[in-house]
Amino acid sequence: MCILRRSPKSFGHRLAMSAVAGVLAAGALSIPAVSHADDPPGRPGDVISAVPTTFDLFPGVAAPVDAWKIRYRSTDALGNPNVVSGEIFVPRDGRSATRPLVTYAVGTVGMGDQCAPSATGGPRDIGPILEKGWAVAVTDYPGLGTPGDHVYLVGRAEGTAVLDAARAAQRLPEANARGVGPASPVGIVGYSQGGQASSWAAELSHDYAPELQVKAVATGGVPADILRDAQQSNGNQANLAAYFMIAIGHDAAYPELDLDSYLTEQGRGFAQRIRSGCVVDNVLAGQGKSLSQLVIRDPLASPEWQRRLAEDRLGTRAPQFPVYLFHATNDEIVSFELGKQLRADWCGSGVSVEWHAIPGANHILAAAVGGNAALDWLGHRLAGQPTQGNCGS
Repeated sequence: MCILRRSPKSFGHRLAMSAVAGVLAAGALSIPAVSHADDPPGRPGDVISAVPTTFDLFPGVAAPVDAWKIRYRSTDALGNPNVVSGEIFVPRDGRSATRPLVTYAVGTVGMGDQCAPSATGGPRDIGPILEKGWAVAVTDYPGLGTPGDHVYLVGRAEGTAVLDAARAAQRLPEANARGVGPASPVGIVGYSQGGQASSWAAELSHDYAPELQVKAVATGGVPADILRDAQQSNGNQANLAAYFMIAIGHDAAYPELDLDSYLTEQGRGFAQRIRSGCVVDNVLAGQGKSLSQLVIRDPLASPEWQRRLAEDRLGTRAPQFPVYLFHATNDEIVSFELGKQLRADWCGSGVSVEWHAIPGANHILAAAVGGNAALDWLGHRLAGQPTQGNCGS
């Protein structure tokens, strides 16, 4: 079940770097656990609450951005209504005419509510998006900032949360006054865990949110097939934080999996610690432990677990708009082969895919190198310019 293949040291170093901005800010701020049992009924994307906040370029240095912490309606992996938290950001530039909207899917930050993007002042890497004058919606994902466990790497639940964040931005009156509305061209952006979430949003959007004017998705470092990656790891499950975050997330989404029945007493205690920790904390918690100490039997050997993990596979549906897809050739966290296969699957379905392998780069470097080019490409799509893709090359 581990999508991260190297030693615990390599895992900790790389994954910690990928989430360092959020982790540094985490802890001082948190979202209280709020029950939504008495929330009024509504549609996916309806805003339940919105509280003004700020977006800090650096601690204590606010950007010229209007921002709101929100709670909004969405749909879980089983098709049931749920409530998700997040944030909406609009540049404070005096613009009231229609502006583009990006719904942004963050990478791995951990599982505790204090790690949620809206608890840490928002992801710093949306700064370049806001500089372009685009509005940004950021989901916390289900269970990250709201009651229950974070459904880590459960693709369908993440994808609907990403789409409903865009709907919420379009339905927020304060954002409407600043040019965000049903006519806004929408882009979907994400990397790593956010790459999976953004790609799932792209595949679901035509059926789930057809009213959104989605023009393109820019996605990278995508864990496109968790089950395949786990099976190809040849039983190497040293990266216990990733293993348990995936297991806890799927158990939260699919209660019949009954994770506790697979765990030793020590494993149940470890799982509880992972549920409440941010990514670096979770990596450190796994140091010096072995899977054999924590499980009675491997969930991956169970047909029920295999079936649910297989449901996360991307590439079985065709996005109805162009895709920018990039992946590091030396990605030590998410296998490069998963990116290549996703490209092949989407190209085979007739999708216009702009594919970029980042030579010699690792997971973190590819995010920096590929991200700016992806946003430039996205800008042309949001402006209505066509693209040919490079599926034939």
